[in-house]
Amino acid sequence: MALKPLCKHLPCFSTGYFAKFCHDWGILLGKVISIANQKGGVGKTTTAINLGAALAVEGHKTLIVDCDPQSNTTSSLGLPKDPSRRSLYNALILGEAPERLILKTEVEGLFLVPADRNLVGAAVELVNLEGREFRLRQIIEDLPAGFDFVLLDCPPTLDLLTLNALVASGSVLVPIQCEYLALEGVSELLDTLMRIRRTLNPALSIEGILLTMYDERTNLSRQVAADLRSFFGTQVFSAVIPRNVRLAEAPSHGKPILIYDKSSKGAEAYLQLAREVIANDQARSSTSRSGPGLERADTGA
Repeated sequence: MALKPLCKHLPCFSTGYFAKFCHDWGILLGKVISIANQKGGVGKTTTAINLGAALAVEGHKTLIVDCDPQSNTTSSLGLPKDPSRRSLYNALILGEAPERLILKTEVEGLFLVPADRNLVGAAVELVNLEGREFRLRQIIEDLPAGFDFVLLDCPPTLDLLTLNALVASGSVLVPIQCEYLALEGVSELLDTLMRIRRTLNPALSIEGILLTMYDERTNLSRQVAADLRSFFGTQVFSAVIPRNVRLAEAPSHGKPILIYDKSSKGAEAYLQLAREVIANDQARSSTSRSGPGLERADTGA
């Protein structure tokens, strides 16, 4: 599949109204990261949970917003299904104040806005609502102060829920499984990001491409990783998430890997990823002080 770095797909708004808009929203949303890929089974939920936990362990107060009707992030953080519990649906459709939805997790400094199956209906109900693409962004704006990072776990589709998350974000992190079939649909995702940046969120940038389910024993994993680094260059994180039994077991126990087995290779990989994300944020903050319209140095724009 002929893929090119995203920087060649996305225009750079560097002057005039769009520069100011991008600069202002970049400051506001710089720490709001969507974790998105329309292909399922690439590690989005695993990344949301464990990156969030690693950021919290590194001393950054973090909120995960579960945007997926399957609510796997919610259950994987130890919260059983509860029909009476408020969820993201209550804020998106019913106008519930977001602070009433936030739950503590087992990890100090990590919080969650849960999902439930009502979000299936939200994807339909949003169609007829005014400003339907901006509902989640308004919720993010109304969050209580104090969160260093907000992670949005997107469903494995390019529907209105994912669109809301991308419009609400300063950047998007794209997990890609180290298998050739996982490359299918990446061009479609890049095209979607380009369109969103042109029309709805000029501040949207790429946080990074994350290689997941990497098996160093196989030529296939090594070749796919090499191809992705060739396509995307420095947009690929140095951290690589390995195939790891302990990492796969952790969700069934309702725990992030840093609680379930902090000495595992999976835990080490997500700590490394968290440090890269923190470094990206520091670079972005430094860039924003230098003037509007400038991109993060590693986006290549």
